[in-house]
Amino acid sequence: MPGRASRRYFFASARRILGTGCAAIAVVSWSVCESAHALDFFGLFGSDDPPPVSATALSYRLAIEAKTEDGKEDSDAEQALRDASATYRLRQEPPPDGDGLVRRVQADINPLLDTLWGLGRYNAEVDVAIDGVPVSPLDETGFAAAARRADALRNKTVVPIKVSVRLGRLFKLRTIDVDYPRDLAPQGLPRRAFGLKPGDPAVSADLRAAQLKLVDWFRSNGHPLAKIADVKATVDHAAGAMDFRLRVDPGPKAGIGAVTISGDGAVDPRVVATHVYLKEGEPYSPERLALTKTSIAKIPAIGGIRIREADRLDANGNLPVFIDVTQRPRHAVGLSAKYSTVDGPGISGFYEDRNIFGGGERLRLEASASLLQRIDGTSFNGFSNLHASDFGARFTGTFIKPGLFGTANDLLIEATAFRERVGNNELGGYTDDTVRGTIGVVHRFSETASLQGGLQVEQSRSQDVLGRVDATLVGFTATGRYDTTDNPLDPTRGVRLAATVNAYPKLMGSTINLFEGRVSGSAYYALDEQADYVLAGRLAAGSLAGAPLADIPDSHRFFAGGGGSVRGYGFNTISPMMFGQITGGSSLIEGSAEVRVRITPTIGLVPFLDFGSVSRSSLPGFSDYVGYGAGLGLRYLTPVGPIRLDVATPLNPRPGDSRYAIYVSIGQAF
Repeated sequence: MPGRASRRYFFASARRILGTGCAAIAVVSWSVCESAHALDFFGLFGSDDPPPVSATALSYRLAIEAKTEDGKEDSDAEQALRDASATYRLRQEPPPDGDGLVRRVQADINPLLDTLWGLGRYNAEVDVAIDGVPVSPLDETGFAAAARRADALRNKTVVPIKVSVRLGRLFKLRTIDVDYPRDLAPQGLPRRAFGLKPGDPAVSADLRAAQLKLVDWFRSNGHPLAKIADVKATVDHAAGAMDFRLRVDPGPKAGIGAVTISGDGAVDPRVVATHVYLKEGEPYSPERLALTKTSIAKIPAIGGIRIREADRLDANGNLPVFIDVTQRPRHAVGLSAKYSTVDGPGISGFYEDRNIFGGGERLRLEASASLLQRIDGTSFNGFSNLHASDFGARFTGTFIKPGLFGTANDLLIEATAFRERVGNNELGGYTDDTVRGTIGVVHRFSETASLQGGLQVEQSRSQDVLGRVDATLVGFTATGRYDTTDNPLDPTRGVRLAATVNAYPKLMGSTINLFEGRVSGSAYYALDEQADYVLAGRLAAGSLAGAPLADIPDSHRFFAGGGGSVRGYGFNTISPMMFGQITGGSSLIEGSAEVRVRITPTIGLVPFLDFGSVSRSSLPGFSDYVGYGAGLGLRYLTPVGPIRLDVATPLNPRPGDSRYAIYVSIGQAF
């Protein structure tokens, strides 16, 4: 039939929301010399409408219809065909004449067939027509007729192109034979290594993925040179079946060999080496190499990291490893703005120098300003009613020197000064002015564990319903961290643990004895291999001891509530009360539970439940008010991390709590 192409194949290779919500953030940022990425949010900026009809080009509209044997349309197949079609991708760039249009359509036919075979439709048939005139790859008569027909529509109407596909039956795997050394898996390969079984659809993408998983399994078991030595797929068209055979060459078991670090010379390789914990001779593990990459990425000055493996073992039977690093753009600046009907508007900016002395050092200067909520019963009546006390600000300077003296220690120096006011007119709140300085050392035990210790000095003045507190704090601070998660902004597997202990005794110059501790942990469990369904949970607790609560600065008391705590409540508004106003407490317990569901490759939904309680007692518990918040989140998944929009409501609100709250940020809530 003219225009029909058929082949047999076997496998061989919201304005309203922002106006009424509790928190809506608009962010504009840039980095000097940084690359920019344009994001087509939710696909809203693409269009299927062709360009206007003109005398100089043949504007066209492509329609693709794919039907199963029973005559039903298959939308997934149609989308796959659109993705494979250059004619569709170039629809906004029409050719100048009929010849160009027909050649464009002809070039599409083989890729369309490849796509259908990849879907397991090995008997599929494709018909292509330009305004009813069939087009096939080898029919020159049809080529001329289709070109003339297209040219006849010039400057009159959009040229209609139709692709009609008869999918045919979906082929299934009939037999599967995997040949490998049985001593490496005497009880058979586990499903995580090779999940295909007879009766599964013979989809080429699944077959390729199965081969990669198989190689990865042998590599993860210490065989770095594992490969697929032979693959054969035979299609039985009459039976609609495929016989699939693989032969695996696992190669020898090996260890990690010598590690060589190279780069563009901007960052001292000896600093990079302090972030590499691989030891020559230890068992080969792809997971260890991935952790090494994550560890090096923590050096602020490093932008690109490439870990290469040798293609052969050394004389000791180990696999040499090569690490190539490149510097990030040295200077960066950023600016952001936000607005919240609860917390008011704000603006912030930063400047960063990422490699001051050539040793990967980072100096970061940050400043922010915001219009604070009033807690004295008055309200804003326009700009003429503003006072200097209505503005809050924060200034922070941070210096990090990684790999101090060639060791796994990083020097940290930080100074910050801020003025904040938290609360609202109904629940009261506090005002706090603080200047703080910290100097310490972070010791990295491994890619996943570290301990930070140092000296901290602070001068603060706070005011709340309990009165005014002027305090000087001098003491020691220590924080331990353990993190095995797979992604800092969107974890799907692993755990995060952190514990902080601060001691400010009078004997060191503090005006009060204050001892505080806080522990937190979160865990992430993917229910499926692709991590489309992830369970996430978080729990945190804290306690204060030493001075009475009324003598402790508000910035050290415990509060709960807000986008990183109990969603649905105002920031730091869950607290014990006195005279109808929040006071903060001596202990805290809070937690969150989420179910993260990926609906499409770029869209996710997250139902969540949060709780939090702050107690007067130093022992965390639920003796005081417990706030519960629940809601639903929307995630737009980007290469740099998810954009988060959460809508939450308090389940047991108090007078003064909002009915709902909206939070927008980058990254998951925890």
